[in-house]
Amino acid sequence: MDFGQTAAMGLMTGFGDTATLSYMQTYWKDYSGDDESFWEHEWGKHGTCISTLATSCYTSYQPTQEVVDFFDKTVSLFKSLPSYKWLSDAGIIPSTTATYTLSQIQSALQGQFGFPVTINCKNSEFNELWYHYEVQGSVQSGTFKAATPVGSGSTCPSSGIKYLPKGSSGGSTTTTTSATRTTTTAPTSTSTGSPSGKGYVIVISGGSQTGCIVSAGTWYTSGTCATITATTSDSGFTLSSSKGKCAIVSNALTCSSSVTTATVFTYTGGNIVYGSSKDFYADAVAAGSTQQTVYTTSKATTIQLTWQQQ
Repeated sequence: MDFGQTAAMGLMTGFGDTATLSYMQTYWKDYSGDDESFWEHEWGKHGTCISTLATSCYTSYQPTQEVVDFFDKTVSLFKSLPSYKWLSDAGIIPSTTATYTLSQIQSALQGQFGFPVTINCKNSEFNELWYHYEVQGSVQSGTFKAATPVGSGSTCPSSGIKYLPKGSSGGSTTTTTSATRTTTTAPTSTSTGSPSGKGYVIVISGGSQTGCIVSAGTWYTSGTCATITATTSDSGFTLSSSKGKCAIVSNALTCSSSVTTATVFTYTGGNIVYGSSKDFYADAVAAGSTQQTVYTTSKATTIQLTWQQQ
């Protein structure tokens, strides 16, 4: 079916499916800005191949109903696959410097989905996921069972995989389900609300996410981010890691069992603030296996710290 003069937006609105349309307009974006053409392409390439969306399968068919059903199921499946969170929970977060192995990414996703996931790269940059299902019944009302991948395997190398932040060269990561082969953009990564509970302290260097804070309070780009606990206080919040409470000791961020009183931070404009400044410092940009101490006094490299909720 060619949408012709009746674009996806009109079809969804006509069936009163404005909630799904709104979600698509937020999360299922075309990289060049032409969402309508992109959605039509996805329907033409994938939706038209699904036998249970044939008009003859409907008992009380309404014109273009199959297109709306395709988009509804696509969005529903995407909502059930929080890939970004699954990766983040495993310490795999976007970075302009860190790299990951295929086994790290596969382990994080398979542990949640239950079956292997097809992980694709372009120029060693992680950019696409395929989740595979077997459908018991129709696409519209059947049961989607996670399944072992079929077809071509993952295209990422075994190591050295880059997972770039949005806005970096290489584009954003996409997610695909094998039943509909639909592509959607990932959600944003950091929180604007005041930190509370468990999360990660992400380092921003040069305007991009560049590693994170590990359990001792140092800046690292090549390992797993430490789970940090934020606890609300009267005037802000305190931080602690598996090493102990976090505090500014001799102008340096330190998390240790030797810290008896945690430093109180505030959160403004998406940044962790110490005193009245959102800027922290390091002697150099953390790289490879080298960790950098995070200071509150001026050094060669200026960074900011932001909170990412688990």
